[in-house]
Amino acid sequence: MSLIDKINDKSAKVGVIGLGYVGLPLAIEFAHAGYETFGVDIDKNKVNSINRGTNYIEDVDDERLNDLVKKKLLSATSDFSKVTDLDCISICVPTPLNKEKNPDISYIVSVMEAIKDHLHSNMLIVLESTTYPGSTKELILPYITKNRNLAPGENICLCFSPERIDPGNKTYNTSNTPKVIGGITEKCSEVGQLLYSKIINKIILVSSTETAEMVKLLENTFRAINIGLANEIAIMCEKLGVNAWEVIDAAATKPFGFMKFTPGPGLGGHCIPIDPYYLSWRLKTLDYDARFIKLAGEINTYMPRHLVELIISSLNEYKKPIKGSEILIVGVAYKKDINDCRESPALDIIQILNDLGSKISYYDPFVSSLNFGTLSYKSLKYLNDNRLSGFDATVIVTNHTDIDYDLIAEHSKLIIDSRNVFKNHLKDNIFRLGEGNNSYSE
Repeated sequence: MSLIDKINDKSAKVGVIGLGYVGLPLAIEFAHAGYETFGVDIDKNKVNSINRGTNYIEDVDDERLNDLVKKKLLSATSDFSKVTDLDCISICVPTPLNKEKNPDISYIVSVMEAIKDHLHSNMLIVLESTTYPGSTKELILPYITKNRNLAPGENICLCFSPERIDPGNKTYNTSNTPKVIGGITEKCSEVGQLLYSKIINKIILVSSTETAEMVKLLENTFRAINIGLANEIAIMCEKLGVNAWEVIDAAATKPFGFMKFTPGPGLGGHCIPIDPYYLSWRLKTLDYDARFIKLAGEINTYMPRHLVELIISSLNEYKKPIKGSEILIVGVAYKKDINDCRESPALDIIQILNDLGSKISYYDPFVSSLNFGTLSYKSLKYLNDNRLSGFDATVIVTNHTDIDYDLIAEHSKLIIDSRNVFKNHLKDNIFRLGEGNNSYSE
């Protein structure tokens, strides 16, 4: 039976390699669509959790996962030889940056080394991990072409399809977010499109793997550059004595030619702080300097330190030195209403304040403990008037929805607001990022 027939009658066995925030939701969609689905991950804790029907990803429905496991549509393993039995695999492993902010593609290479002897004909491989243009052909294709029995585009198919997961998004998920896919041949694209159309409402087919790879980098580079512009506007407005939030809100009333981006304490998460550097690195190899990316990166990277400067100047207004001050950080996740702290600007802010001799506590209803570098903290379990009044400064870093900001406004000695949550509070003890009446900008 051909692979196309197997996909159509749902007898194809599907594997997802990498069971994190991208891979597990994808595996669940395949299983929910009726495909026998196998997750593969080196983390045995994740494997054991799935096989128990226990969820560990916030965006995954606990009952749905458990039901699929009970129906034997979903299982997990750490044995990469399972690929021998699979018809389709999606690779969803991390692609971080190294210390020099260059791509770390070691996870992709490790996967291919682990499965190279288990590749076979009548098979589809889809890379979803974000990486630089050309990487599917450079990193995956050679493992296929080395096998004399495999002919790419004929008896084995290879595609790239960038993940578009937005953790915590209540509107868009794996199934209703349009999916871009490109194959190394027309036949590869056809098969990849067919498989993903069984679980995703809309498929956008592009002409090549390089195009699909570039799409993802454009999406997040666009966001990084525009956030960088918003951050620089905030700094400009502080120096000009203008309220950046008012400026941005007013500009956003224009029904054409403007898209609203807001400033903040810095970039965080799995994509926006990282993806532009993949593109920048790739262009360096072609002797081209991606200047917009570099500039936006400098501004966004500077924002945690800029917020600390605002904290210092605000404390000075109260004749308090930064050294020895007791500071409460509200929110440490990289964005609101999730528990993900990857690349969170809160980590940089806490590190800088700690180095300056401040005494740090934090409150985050989504993150019970925090460990990075040599620092370790546990979240306050709750906020009340006595606790808040005991801090020299309260700093809003992540604007979670279910936080009592009125309580904070009423009982905090000093507030530094990086998210404009106190825009309706006209109190002298609230200092806002991007607001022109901050003393240090005068």
